[in-house]
Amino acid sequence: MPNPHAVQPSPGGESAPPDLSTVWLRTFLDVARHGSFTVAARELGWTQSAVSRQIAALEAALGGAPLFDRLPRGVRPTAQGRALLPHAEEVMARLRVMARELSALQDAEGGLLRVGAFATADAGLVPRAIAGFRTRHPGVTLTREEGLTPALLSRLAEGELDVAVVSTTGGALAGPDEAYELHHLLDERLYVALPAGHVLAAEPELPLRRLSGEDWISGSPRVEGSLLEPALSHGFRPRVAHVVAEWTAKQGYVAAGLGVALVPALAAQGVRPDIALVPVRAEDVPPRAVYAATARRRVPAPAVRPFLGALRGAARGLGPRKGQGLSTRTCRCPSPG
Repeated sequence: MPNPHAVQPSPGGESAPPDLSTVWLRTFLDVARHGSFTVAARELGWTQSAVSRQIAALEAALGGAPLFDRLPRGVRPTAQGRALLPHAEEVMARLRVMARELSALQDAEGGLLRVGAFATADAGLVPRAIAGFRTRHPGVTLTREEGLTPALLSRLAEGELDVAVVSTTGGALAGPDEAYELHHLLDERLYVALPAGHVLAAEPELPLRRLSGEDWISGSPRVEGSLLEPALSHGFRPRVAHVVAEWTAKQGYVAAGLGVALVPALAAQGVRPDIALVPVRAEDVPPRAVYAATARRRVPAPAVRPFLGALRGAARGLGPRKGQGLSTRTCRCPSPG
């Protein structure tokens, strides 16, 4: 009857790797180290006959040649045993490394965490979360990318991100219910950035309609799909005078008197002193909800849960400053629809 463990030729003519038990290899290494079946059996907590059976099984799997010469006092590896020795040591060393890496991954002490975020979340929320996370989990490699919410959710659903920090201005995020889960972080209201000497700069709050005659600084030439879209339901189409992507650059255009801009609270953390931020009436522009999104129906990386905790802590730490409407709340998050 053929030996099921013996080395068999592959269709291409080369020998396929033998099916070996790690127990056999560990036993072989213990016997080789001690030069004795008896001492190896004592160290392993087995009988000597059990050790002999393990070595016999390994020899059979490797073609039948003996791996040890039986001497009057102990055993010594044969030529085949000496050839096997470095390979067995390497296999067992790699298995130990694998076990350590898997253990570190499970305990969020190692591995990779891929995070994506929209631009204004990178102004304060995400950096604070990363700093807090790294303090507790320094062994985790964290990568970060920036993008628009639809693109981030798409990458999350495709398995290219582990966590995506996304936002919406009123209403729920678009997307299939089964693709991702939303974890609410905070609600941020919107402000209008005005030159410090603007006639409306001292107002406690502004209805959107009072800004209908202004030139606007916006990240997009199109009003639809931007922060300015709610103006359309208030009877006017904002006149976009300058298209500027970065929030710091927008502040410069506003300070120079070239227009006004809508600014989310997260982007207002580092506002320059020569512009004024006035809250826009919440009924006119609903507060923007900010979420951490994770993929459904996929086993999350172990580091995801502590990073979500770090995001929540960072959201609380931002807190509402004087004149800012940034708030966190505990809620049952809406399903995307």
